[in-house]
Amino acid sequence: MISSALSSYWRDARAPRYSITLAFPLLAAYETLAFALSHADVTQVRNGADVLLKSLFVALGGRYGLALFGVVVIGGGLALAAHDARRSGGIRIRYLWWMLAESVAYALVFGMVAGTLTLLLLPRLALIAGGAGAVVLRGQSFAAQLMISLGAGIYEELLFRVVLVSGLAWVALRLFRWSRGAANAFAVITGALIFSVFHYIGPYGEPLRLDSFTFRTIAGLLFSGLYVARGFGITAWTHALYDVFLAVG
Repeated sequence: MISSALSSYWRDARAPRYSITLAFPLLAAYETLAFALSHADVTQVRNGADVLLKSLFVALGGRYGLALFGVVVIGGGLALAAHDARRSGGIRIRYLWWMLAESVAYALVFGMVAGTLTLLLLPRLALIAGGAGAVVLRGQSFAAQLMISLGAGIYEELLFRVVLVSGLAWVALRLFRWSRGAANAFAVITGALIFSVFHYIGPYGEPLRLDSFTFRTIAGLLFSGLYVARGFGITAWTHALYDVFLAVG
């Protein structure tokens, strides 16, 4: 009985009805904090993936771009989750709690794993102060730090895992005719490199350093692998909680 329940949970946690439902509180909390903070705070720390995605919709839809973004991301996500729930017989609330606990566990060990692998690859280099990939924004309020942490979880995972990794896997499967395993490996590795590069471009990009680039590439591999194995909801919460732990640590 226990084995059957765990097997069902392990399979169903990746389904849209669970993954999207778990991710929506992150989106709501991030947007609420962004609305509550002053305009100056928001423009300095708003997540880059958030800005990129919304700028794309504004470019396509003009003054209706943000409304279009809401319809596609929020409306589409809710519709997909509701359709999946109707087709599959609803949602077991306990599964959402298990998914959250799973995310906490991953977040607690994530930094140690990524940091250890980075040091093994670069034994002669010390990681940047505070840990490569840290999102603690010195001089910013805790609310601003919390906002950018939650934004990394929801928007970076939406952009780099749901859009990028899924898209790369689809291209490898449909166009290259690769096997599922080869397609996933290609998507995970390529997506991780793009994820790392993203942090060094644009007006708010960081100076390129080998240690931080390596750390973020490994982080991208871990997040992308987790997304393929456990779905969007758990990956988004793992990313957000890891960044929150850095902010409060």
